[in-house]
Amino acid sequence: MTSALRIGFFGPSGTFTEQALLTQADLAKATTVPFRTVPDVLDAVESGEVDLGFVPIENSIEGTVNFTQDALVFDHDLLIQREVVLDIEHCILAKKGATLAGIETLFSIPVATAQCHEYVRTNLGKADVRAANSTAEAARIVSESGGNTTAAIAPRNAAKVYGLEVIADNVADHAGNQTRFILVGKNTIPSPTGHDRTALVVFQRADEPGSLISILQEFAARRINLSQLLSRPTKRGGLGDYCFVIYADGHVKDELMTDVLRELRAKQGAVKFLGSYPASGEHAHSAREHADARWKEADDWVTALRERIAR
Repeated sequence: MTSALRIGFFGPSGTFTEQALLTQADLAKATTVPFRTVPDVLDAVESGEVDLGFVPIENSIEGTVNFTQDALVFDHDLLIQREVVLDIEHCILAKKGATLAGIETLFSIPVATAQCHEYVRTNLGKADVRAANSTAEAARIVSESGGNTTAAIAPRNAAKVYGLEVIADNVADHAGNQTRFILVGKNTIPSPTGHDRTALVVFQRADEPGSLISILQEFAARRINLSQLLSRPTKRGGLGDYCFVIYADGHVKDELMTDVLRELRAKQGAVKFLGSYPASGEHAHSAREHADARWKEADDWVTALRERIAR
């Protein structure tokens, strides 16, 4: 990737999203453009204002970032290009001289506030908790406020960006807090690496007994591991009208994954492809590799039989 590339990210400067983006050596060389909201990032990619977009999609404590997931499912035709996992350290940032006991107003994005709920209740119980569009915007609001009774839950690096101090660190309620971010673009599917993930959405033909198991059996029969399964309201009907968002190990170029997509499209009807892309981490699932080999052997056997049909 070259410096001419433009990448939009969920900003402003100082967000965890920017921090995760800068861990990618090739992406860090690009021109980065902050946007106020996740939908703004995705809109910019779809319109061509930027080439790629970088947004959060899942947190290990709070789960799926639904507004990102739903935007990809219902509002945009974009493809995931890669995923990046970042260890998250939430800090309380305030102006010089501020103390926890003196904080009267606390700003942050609701997802971050939820991840630190117990800490806030115990140590900042009297503070008025207010929502910001991002953790970095929360830090900016504090930097522009008068006095030192206002604080933000934000990344450590946001303190440097906005001239604040860290008055408490590691304030998340659970250890091992991580967030998964995705890079999205238009049209292109990355080449397989051998350690990939495929994301898709399956809209049921009808809400009836066994409909979910019939979808899952397509993956189980081919020994394809599912890393995540979500049900989301389709937003087009009443209660009970759901689609299934599936993240599975493998690439669309793999014969087994191709076979699954073909079967789901034929049996279920509407299937939306969200991308095949390099997965984070270092180790692929050996079960899928063995299944690929067995599928190839079986396909060769069937092909040999078909060649013996009289003409």
